[in-house]
Amino acid sequence: MRIKRTTLRTTTKRRTRLTAIATGLVAAVALAVPSAGSASAGTTGTYDAVALAKASNSVLEADVAGTAWAVDPATGRVAVTVDSTVSAAEIAKIKKAAGDAAGAITVKRVKGTFAPLISGGDATYATSWRCSLGFNARRGTTQYFVTAGHCTDGATNWYSNSSRTTVLGPTEGSSFPVNDYGLVRYTNTSISKPSAVGSQTITRAANPTVGTTVYRRGSTTGLHSGRVTALNATVNYGGGDIVYGMIQTNVCAEPGDSGGSLYAGTTAYGLTSGGSGNCSSGGTTFFQPVVEALNAYGLTIG
Repeated sequence: MRIKRTTLRTTTKRRTRLTAIATGLVAAVALAVPSAGSASAGTTGTYDAVALAKASNSVLEADVAGTAWAVDPATGRVAVTVDSTVSAAEIAKIKKAAGDAAGAITVKRVKGTFAPLISGGDATYATSWRCSLGFNARRGTTQYFVTAGHCTDGATNWYSNSSRTTVLGPTEGSSFPVNDYGLVRYTNTSISKPSAVGSQTITRAANPTVGTTVYRRGSTTGLHSGRVTALNATVNYGGGDIVYGMIQTNVCAEPGDSGGSLYAGTTAYGLTSGGSGNCSSGGTTFFQPVVEALNAYGLTIG
């Protein structure tokens, strides 16, 4: 298994990223929590936006690799998912940082380790690793495909075969961490570029809702289904690699599935980012919303 991670470059850059994430997280919390009928921090029931923001930021500031968190609208709390590397002491550290908002945090442990999913094998190939194509897209008459940013980070050209003799095109954009999307421009005019995932035609992109049944297709494990369990999740992969605004699901994935498609029917939802577990025992997988990626590059599905 090959896991590619962007190393922490400087303390200043990392602090900037944390500040940006915290700002976005507070905004997301405020939008997710109804103002009517909410309770104050330290009480049972639904917590108000201030308490939820404080609880969320405490997880961010604790900076524990292997954690992911999002506001759960069903419970009115911050649901923190932790992988097998997170210790009881680290969970206590998070709750201590939350202070009087600690009651707004619930913790769920899952098997495996959260990591961007990437490995050697066969699908879309960079120089030293393999990923999965997300969705074909276009800007005017120029054709592209979107995939995960941790895949395109550091990659120059992409190929369709393991011997790297059939060029697809160069990386034209990459955003990781904070986001996890990347862009490749097709230069090969001899291959078909359908607006499809496998045999399923894709006609539009949208954001899912919690509970939506979704399908993930990747080059390692093929097609698997599950449901959306949270939105606006923040994930700490470690080494300074924190992403936010993710779609959290109970769909399985494995290394090499990174960048692959999350969809339902004719609608594109996301790009495989990372997670834990496998497709034998199940897992937790996070996806970069594809709408954000398309908007960032001025693209449409097709």
